[in-house]
Amino acid sequence: MKLRVGVIGVGSAWESNHLPALRALSDRFEAVAFCDPVRHRAEQAARHFDAVVHDGFRGLTQREEIDAVLLLSAEFFGPLPIYAACEMGKAVYCAAAIDLQDAEAQVLRQHVQDAGIAFMAEFPCRLSPATLRLKELLATRLGSPKLLFCNRRRVHADKSTSGSQSYRDLVEMVDWCRYIVESEPTSVLATSHQAAGTGQRDYFAVNLDFSPPDEHGTGTLAVIGCGDYVTESLEESLAFRRPADLKVVCEDGIAFVDLPNSVAWYDQAGQHRESLDYERPVNEQLLIHFHRAVASLVLKSSSLSDAHRAISIANLAKLSCESGHRVSC
Repeated sequence: MKLRVGVIGVGSAWESNHLPALRALSDRFEAVAFCDPVRHRAEQAARHFDAVVHDGFRGLTQREEIDAVLLLSAEFFGPLPIYAACEMGKAVYCAAAIDLQDAEAQVLRQHVQDAGIAFMAEFPCRLSPATLRLKELLATRLGSPKLLFCNRRRVHADKSTSGSQSYRDLVEMVDWCRYIVESEPTSVLATSHQAAGTGQRDYFAVNLDFSPPDEHGTGTLAVIGCGDYVTESLEESLAFRRPADLKVVCEDGIAFVDLPNSVAWYDQAGQHRESLDYERPVNEQLLIHFHRAVASLVLKSSSLSDAHRAISIANLAKLSCESGHRVSC
């Protein structure tokens, strides 16, 4: 079954991630329409597939031949394309950073469920070979995680929109920690930095406490640091003394993860290093999962719940930043 898709928002990862993945999976996906606030970007992307260009996302979602929508950037759109897709019964693959309040996220979740469409949030950390290997090590060699240290820093060329990528990274890393710990945090303590002249956050430092209620500090703690504060002129600095994407302190050892396929771990036997082979890049695997969800007779909606929960926790982190206090989940 080949899915005919419409692309809404040609995001920053289009050239590096989504375009190569769609080309490699041409037997499963056919891009037939594009829409972007900057028409020139949509036209450039459409040329790769001999696709049509729409000025608005509603016209795109109303095309009868489209089976699904790939929302790759929510700039200027927000969640509105998802509502439009729900109205037309189109499946949704969401790679965009959508900044929603809790009530808005709940309404969106209910719309998707009521529409009965397949929905998948793009969380590449989950499907990375290094993460899957880490889960195996936690179950067999290293024991339960006690401390997690997540790090991500990016270049941000346009400070006028600084903060959107940091928020997107924060949501994804919250989901990553939940996935590894296999539990829900009970409280959040966070701080942030605001980019000068914009009022938008370009760095988050967030502590997720997975301790049982009323037992603060006794359970697993995840420490997340993410930001897009590095300018293009200083891009070279990203590689200097680069921390691991994830360090996990466990009952019986320590693991270091570098996405997508590198794991180093230490136990009583000493040091172990693994560079994992994988058949397809993570971005292709994500689209394959989406294809299966759309084609399946049994709707797979767990991604929707995970996305909703991660957004809710990220919002609590923002609330903690504003109040300066720990916030209960």
